[in-house]
Amino acid sequence: MIGSATANAQHFPRVQKTCWDLGHAVSPDDAWLASRGLRTLGVRLKQHEENALKVARWLKDQPQVGLMLHPAFPDCPGHEYWKRDFKGSSGLFSFELKGADDSTRAAFIDSLKLFGIGFSWGGYESLVLPVDPVRTVSNAPAPNLVRLQVGLEDPEDLIADLAAAFAQAGR
Repeated sequence: MIGSATANAQHFPRVQKTCWDLGHAVSPDDAWLASRGLRTLGVRLKQHEENALKVARWLKDQPQVGLMLHPAFPDCPGHEYWKRDFKGSSGLFSFELKGADDSTRAAFIDSLKLFGIGFSWGGYESLVLPVDPVRTVSNAPAPNLVRLQVGLEDPEDLIADLAAAFAQAGR
């Protein structure tokens, strides 16, 4: 992950020292790869958004899905802020497996063939993770959340994979 920190003259020495102490540095190769990736970022994000909205709309209509946490959906908590502050969405969203327990959620995730398990949000591949905000947030929106990062694969293939996982988890 590459980013930047900015500070005024008063605070810069402290930021710089912290970066040095923590060993934050970017190699020339990583800087070049990040620069190269920025050239296609707009096109990729547009495709992530399109794919994710198609998958999320399909998921929202499934009887196994409860709460849908996608900022572009009007019934998502915080939608008004997303609408005010953003021009689009990404491939990242979460949904609740309605009435499921941990083992059903694990079976659902383990049944997915096209979604890898991981945290690399924004990459070209689709990823999935179980999310348990109940353990970290006092008023979490729902139990049994599944977080998806919808990548650049054909959304119809991803939908078919999710449908198969629902069927497998329901057995």
